[in-house]
Amino acid sequence: MNKLVAILAVSLFSAIATPSVAGPATEALSVCLADNTTGKDRKDMARWVFIGMSTHPEIQSLSNVTQADRETLDQQMAAMITRLITENCTAQVKLARNKDGSNALKDAFEIIGKLAMQELMSNPNVNSAFTTFTKYVDQNKFSAVFAE
Repeated sequence: MNKLVAILAVSLFSAIATPSVAGPATEALSVCLADNTTGKDRKDMARWVFIGMSTHPEIQSLSNVTQADRETLDQQMAAMITRLITENCTAQVKLARNKDGSNALKDAFEIIGKLAMQELMSNPNVNSAFTTFTKYVDQNKFSAVFAE
């Protein structure tokens, strides 16, 4: 039963960025973005998301992120996004915007965000951290639900 709860937890956190249905041009853009980002790029993106989330008043006390950290990651993100859109995937960006509209970039980058989360979730420490709560789950209640 713990394994089932752990699988549910990992699924929840790895599906944080779920894109809307994308057209073929946006899918091609997503492939281009994925092909032109490294594991380091995706980890930097995940760090940037974490830093952004750490500004929420209810989360802020859990993080020691500095303004200098924010500036550094903002600069890294700007450089990566600029490179991807203006150098690596220019043709795909133009085609996706023309064919699939203004949400094409958002949808394509949501897919990259999901890859960034998968990059982090593949680490055993992260995976373990998201499943340790299962030791507090009422196993009897779960067994009753899944017994049928």
